[in-house]
Order: sequence, then structure tokens, then C-alpha cells
Amino acid sequence: MPDDFQTMFITAEDKPALVACSNPAWLDAAKRALRELGYKTHAVESHADFIARFSRIRYEVVIIDELFTAKKPEENLSLHTLQNTAVSQRRHAVTILLGDGFKTFDAMQAFQNSVHVVINGSEISMLKHLTEKALADNDLFLHNYREVQNHIAKL
Repeated sequence: MPDDFQTMFITAEDKPALVACSNPAWLDAAKRALRELGYKTHAVESHADFIARFSRIRYEVVIIDELFTAKKPEENLSLHTLQNTAVSQRRHAVTILLGDGFKTFDAMQAFQNSVHVVINGSEISMLKHLTEKALADNDLFLHNYREVQNHIAKL
């Protein structure tokens, strides 16, 4: 089911974010955190909706539940699709994976899951601050890359 009519459209000034959570508490926390950070949030309820939106809109943040529409992580088709998408197509989005089996900000777990950051579900109350940290870390990491890209574009 789509979000309210107003959030369906993205303008050039918007900061779009995509949320795919089956856990209602995590969904509410993600939407609230992103709204407080100034993002226009699209929440999806199915794999088909996730893929349709992710392929059409250049999201800045993606928050996905490890068990989104699945009973086991291996069954999460949205996460698998995201993991198998070319880096050049997903580089623009900071991807945050939520799950009970993760150690928050564990770099190896994030790398194994092809995401930027993993966050343990027990720390969902701190999601706004953890998302801010993930965004800042990503900006710092990609700063030189973006400068070179902008310089080349001007040539």
C-alpha cells in the first residue's frame, strides 16, 4: 500500500529515503528518525514495491529489515536484489540493515551483507543518531571521490 499521496512525489529539493521493515516498531522508528533528519520517506510493504521504487528513484538512504517479508534472512529478496545490484547503481544510497543478530556498526558484518552499516534492533531507539553517524561516515569516505568526479565533470 503506497504512502500518502503527498510523499509519493519527489522534487529536486527533496532528500528521498526508502524504508523496508516488516517489524512495525522498527518501521515507525525509521520513519520518525528520517523525518526528523529532513528526509521524504517512502515505506514499502512488498519486494515488488521495493524494487519498483529503488529502480526509479535515487534514494539517499535505504533502511531495510533483515527479515523484510521473510522468515529467514536468506529469504529476503529485497536485500538479495540490493546486494546483487551493481555498486555504480547503489553508490548514491547509504544502506542501513537492521537485525537482532548484528553488532551495531560492525564493519565486517556490514561488508558481508553489502551494506554501509548494520544496526542491532535493540538500539532502534537511537536510530536517528546512528543514521546521522552513518551519513557523516559515508560523506567523509566519499569526499575525495566526489571532488575528483566534480573536477572531471568541469573539464
